[in-house]
Amino acid sequence: MYPQQIIDALRHVRYPGTGKDLIESGMLEDDIRISGLEVSFSLIFDKDNDPFMKSVVKASKVAVQTYVDSNAAVHIHTKFRKQNSTATDKEESPIHAKNIIAIHSGKGGVGKSTVAANIAVALAKKGHAVGLLDADIHGPSMPKMYHTEDCRPVATTVDGRDLIEPIEQYGVKMLSIGFFVDPANAVIWRGGMASNAIKQLINDANWGELDYFLIDLPPGTSDIHLTLIQSLHLTGAIVVTTPQPVALIDARKGVDMFRNDKVNVPVLGIVENMAWFTPAELPENKYYIFGKDGGKNLAAELNVPLLAQVPLVQSIREAGDDGIPIALREGHPAANIFDEIAEKL
Repeated sequence: MYPQQIIDALRHVRYPGTGKDLIESGMLEDDIRISGLEVSFSLIFDKDNDPFMKSVVKASKVAVQTYVDSNAAVHIHTKFRKQNSTATDKEESPIHAKNIIAIHSGKGGVGKSTVAANIAVALAKKGHAVGLLDADIHGPSMPKMYHTEDCRPVATTVDGRDLIEPIEQYGVKMLSIGFFVDPANAVIWRGGMASNAIKQLINDANWGELDYFLIDLPPGTSDIHLTLIQSLHLTGAIVVTTPQPVALIDARKGVDMFRNDKVNVPVLGIVENMAWFTPAELPENKYYIFGKDGGKNLAAELNVPLLAQVPLVQSIREAGDDGIPIALREGHPAANIFDEIAEKL
């Protein structure tokens, strides 16, 4: 065996985050050592919490044994361009916020954006400086929920840079891809385009100094999730689910994604949305349309705080459709629930 064979073998291994092979990505350190059937070399990753690290290392070993020698004993070391969670990293974060919180759901239709919109308002009511990024590229709903569908962000110059000025509504600074696309047309973008759009809304916007920066993530797990996890120093994540078993399956995956040892983002809690139906004319009645206590039981099983059980009531839906989040209605029972979530956070 000789070094060029190792290099050629690693050209067959692609880094999932970019789709480029390891050599093209510059991930192979110049330290290949060969002694008989013993091979050692180092792979360079951007951060020590890279979610693809284990799979890339495993694929690299297989590539050497497949394309060079099946009997090779392959030893791979990992190096990092930047260590995770250092003081320097935090200073380099594009968002100047004391807390950066992702709001996630495993599947669509569970009310994640409704929860995010109301938590942001509830935090702002308490006097905090709040930013909200609608990162749901394919289904942006914040312009509707904040009654800002006709708004168009403008550019502002800050320290010689042209930055996007977020729309401010109800005390919340907010940006959404919905401001920049035709709402009647589907956004048909590959993962790389979507991720780059989100990066621009983060890096090229005048968010200012914030106490809380909330991110309304798309459902599921995708390139966008990994981009945000790698780009920002998340304080934690909130997982939203309904009580039904189908939603709980995906909520469990969401918790697992954040708790993965290569992601390592604390799960601050679970919000069980549509926990029961309460008709306006019978406010004391509860009808468990989607099942009972599914989110509550999942939180207990996974040892995650249950932030709230939010009922399925008409006024929450109407408030969202009218663009005036229910959290703005002082004294309303649903508003009180979101105030309690904000207090727990």
